[in-house]
Amino acid sequence: MAYRLFEGKEHASAYKKYRVSPTKEVLNLILTYLEKRKEKPFLLAVDVGCGSGQGTIGLAPHFQKVVGIDVSEAQLEEARREPGFTNVSYRAGPAELLPYEDGSVDLVTSMSATHWFDTEKFLNEAVRILKPRGCLALLNYTQSMEIHYGACSEQLTEICKQMFDGFLPYRSLKLGAGSIHLYKDLFEAIPFPDKEWRDNIRVAFPMSVSSFIGFAESFSGFQTFLSKDPEGARALSRGTQQSLLETMGVTSPETVVDVLVTYYCLLACKPERDDLRC
Repeated sequence: MAYRLFEGKEHASAYKKYRVSPTKEVLNLILTYLEKRKEKPFLLAVDVGCGSGQGTIGLAPHFQKVVGIDVSEAQLEEARREPGFTNVSYRAGPAELLPYEDGSVDLVTSMSATHWFDTEKFLNEAVRILKPRGCLALLNYTQSMEIHYGACSEQLTEICKQMFDGFLPYRSLKLGAGSIHLYKDLFEAIPFPDKEWRDNIRVAFPMSVSSFIGFAESFSGFQTFLSKDPEGARALSRGTQQSLLETMGVTSPETVVDVLVTYYCLLACKPERDDLRC
């Protein structure tokens, strides 16, 4: 069963505004893997569980056509508002039933979304639609983050951890203590001999304290907390922001910090023969 937790309009708006986009460094990891295994031109990339399109548009310069697919119309509405990418389009649909012919796609990606899918069905679909020598790239980041600012980074990181711990009881049971185990299981299940597991990819995102709070609030666990206990959820956000500012010795929530995010990535290349299924 796929999980559908990001479909409210307010949540989609917050997701678009605050969620981090995969950096060029992270996207280049995927593109370099593809370029070593498949000749150009790259015609079609499909980004599954695209949300509000932050990762989808990063693929635009490298493919003739990029399509983002998501079950949430609210998320897709946010994605379509991004101007300037004539080769990018979006369509509604489930990850477990992809609307493409066998062997027709150069790259299938999913960025911070695969853990919500019926992974067996999704993987079968990804294997089916990939061209021979086409690649699969599944990307996510951990909820263990660091906040760097002056000499108080260790204290700020602990405050960040306390906020995430505050909505941990509302985290989806599908994720367990962390989603990384789902990706490692997927990695083992992929029937391709050419596959790589990359982890500990650390990327720093400059953002204001208020934006960090918005980022944390966009997580599904916080949104569930907010729906069940609005007063408690808002108190957690306010308290976290105040603690961060007091520790930093500043008063403006627009003060910029570096939020260090750790990614991991599953990469796999479909072999020449086109009769594999998971």
